[in-house]
Amino acid sequence: MSTENPFDPAALDWDKVGGLMPVVVQDAATLRVLMLGYMDRAALDRTLQGGKVTFFSRSRQRLWTKGETSGNHLELVAVRADCDADTLLVTARPHGPTCHTGSTSCFGDAPGQFLGALDALVRQREHDRPLNSYTTKLFEKGTRHIAQKVGEEGVETALAGVVQRDDELLGESADLLFHLIVLLRARGLSLDDAVAVLEQRHARAAEKAAG
Repeated sequence: MSTENPFDPAALDWDKVGGLMPVVVQDAATLRVLMLGYMDRAALDRTLQGGKVTFFSRSRQRLWTKGETSGNHLELVAVRADCDADTLLVTARPHGPTCHTGSTSCFGDAPGQFLGALDALVRQREHDRPLNSYTTKLFEKGTRHIAQKVGEEGVETALAGVVQRDDELLGESADLLFHLIVLLRARGLSLDDAVAVLEQRHARAAEKAAG
């Protein structure tokens, strides 16, 4: 589980919610809201210890690990409590559709970040290496080739910014972003890692400005 935002289960206000706490589950990659469930202390303990998100089923009156029958489980990334310590936000990596209807989210067209979804797809491509996939071909050619592609796309993007139309600049920018994500993955990194550096720089700049 992530340690970026330390979580203290002992600080939760279980009495306020009658021992059953609402839990919003969010995709760690896309930030899309996936579902709403409920946890009692035992469900939270099992989630933290086992790494698979577990709820208390109000209809079955027992603990229920998401995916125990479908196989579409939620891999725990982090748990956060709200300001009143009576609601939880769980970020997770979904393995398969979250909704019983087969949809990604129980909220249908809940918004999410496409770049996060693309990063997750590239991670899956790197692991599975499906045939006839352009991404697979890039990984099989190695990091040096991928880095060369990033360089080529960077030059083409710069040129488009100077002498080409907006749609061509956007197209080259999209190519650059895709190949950069693949390069990061080839080095065992992710888009989130690069974003974290930007966040750290922003925080340092804000502290400097405030000081």
